[in-house]
Amino acid sequence: MFDEWKGKRVLITGASRGIGAALARQLGALGAHVAVHYHRSEAPAEAVAQAVRDAGGQAFTLKGDVSQSSEARRTVDEAAERLGGLDLLVNNAGDMLGRVTLEEMDDAQYDRVMDLNARSVIMASRAALPHFRQAGGGNIIHTTSIAARNGGGLGAGLYASAKGLVSTLTRNMAKELAGENIRVNGVAPGTIATDFHERHSNEDHLAAARASIPMGRLGSSEECVGAYVFLGTDSMSGYVTGQVIEVNGGQLMP
Repeated sequence: MFDEWKGKRVLITGASRGIGAALARQLGALGAHVAVHYHRSEAPAEAVAQAVRDAGGQAFTLKGDVSQSSEARRTVDEAAERLGGLDLLVNNAGDMLGRVTLEEMDDAQYDRVMDLNARSVIMASRAALPHFRQAGGGNIIHTTSIAARNGGGLGAGLYASAKGLVSTLTRNMAKELAGENIRVNGVAPGTIATDFHERHSNEDHLAAARASIPMGRLGSSEECVGAYVFLGTDSMSGYVTGQVIEVNGGQLMP
């Protein structure tokens, strides 16, 4: 059933590190053609693209600030042009951009967090529609977060709210686009050991997270990948749309 990935045309935003990078490498092993998007991390993105090629897929890197509407559109259009079309868009770019309490929030922080985590998803998805229609259908997978359900930790209110928007938007987009043979789903990672937490979490944050996880440990990027592969494999999930798969070691059981 994984043969369908051979030649599948995929754009992954935020693919230079973490979950996006792990997913790109796995799709390379399945034979996909992958546009590896990055904003500032050019060298890591090039390394990911090379790993995709080494695994048997095809890949190129693509720079863009998808928090800006025009750049999100350009990124999708350029990816589709270079791939010869588009079959799957993974809206993975996102970041907390610092822990900020309610008292510390200002307009600039609000705009930064919402533009990166929410605007990018909306505008990239919108830009993908003509390419999916040309292909007769398509697939969108959003990366949301456990924070969308539990509100996130101290100082993560804006990030959690943006991810809540993404989870809700997933369901609405699925309803809107089902008639065009476009599926829309999401993956909500829990506390995953990536550089996200190196930037935004101290040992106290991580210790509290571990204590709340029945499996007793943080997850890895590679352990998140299977959910995306499942949702991107039409022969496995062709009747699945509007769903958010929680990958969190039991930390949240909705």
